[in-house]
Amino acid sequence: MSPKEQIGPTGRPLPTFPAPKELRSHGPARIIAMCNQKGGVGKTTSTINLGAALAEYGRKVLLVDFDPQGALSVGLGIRAHELDTTIYNLLVSRGTDIHDVIQHTATPDLDVLPANIDLSAAEVQLVGEVAREMVLARVLRPVADEYDVILIDCQPSLGLLTVNALTASHGVIIPLECEFFAMRGVALLVETIDKVTDRLNPRLEIDGILATMYDGRTLHSRDVVRSVVDHFGDKVFHTTISRTVKFPDATLAAEPITTYASHHGAAEAYRQLARELIARGDAA
Repeated sequence: MSPKEQIGPTGRPLPTFPAPKELRSHGPARIIAMCNQKGGVGKTTSTINLGAALAEYGRKVLLVDFDPQGALSVGLGIRAHELDTTIYNLLVSRGTDIHDVIQHTATPDLDVLPANIDLSAAEVQLVGEVAREMVLARVLRPVADEYDVILIDCQPSLGLLTVNALTASHGVIIPLECEFFAMRGVALLVETIDKVTDRLNPRLEIDGILATMYDGRTLHSRDVVRSVVDHFGDKVFHTTISRTVKFPDATLAAEPITTYASHHGAAEAYRQLARELIARGDAA
């Protein structure tokens, strides 16, 4: 190891991820599901802020709110409970145009497909559908060529909606809270991803595991990250997301951290994650 190489939080030498080149054209999109059946691990926060960071680098990004709680929509200032049409309508009715449902955000090149509590009914309604696992893939097809990255914020479960997200995606990012109990559920999620890959979507791959709520001051956080690296090796992103009060503050302000606290370390962490994702070839 050269003297210049810095050891990152994952215990590996931390590469330098260069600023990505500008794109001359947009699309087709790489679709990525942000997935973990455990709640409160930073899925929505990571979807919003990774999307905003990719948009900063000139990528056209669509965020798909695929959780009936609608936290992603609210976190970007969209009053989803007041909307007449959301992703629910696209799933259950073929007469709705996706372009009429997509909402633009205050961040350039960052759009949202919103959701609200109506989405909770979709799981029941889709059960009787032919090829029910493929419905989201059909919904996204008309706009896939208009974006560079589509990020799907999944609900904290492994039900039909999450299977739809995995079937529509090229890759999965697994946000993992730096707690030992959080690791126990990852094996079940990986098993589900393997089943979807085997039976429904052979192109699906795990893009990476993202350590969230990391606190480098505690031995516990450091041990969890090292343990995850021991289990999953290079699948673990070099980038880690630390705990900070700025995340709930940014949510209250209905902004990504990249604009709410642009120079904060948390904003830079998501920019680094965006650069790492592009450097890995998992985003344009």
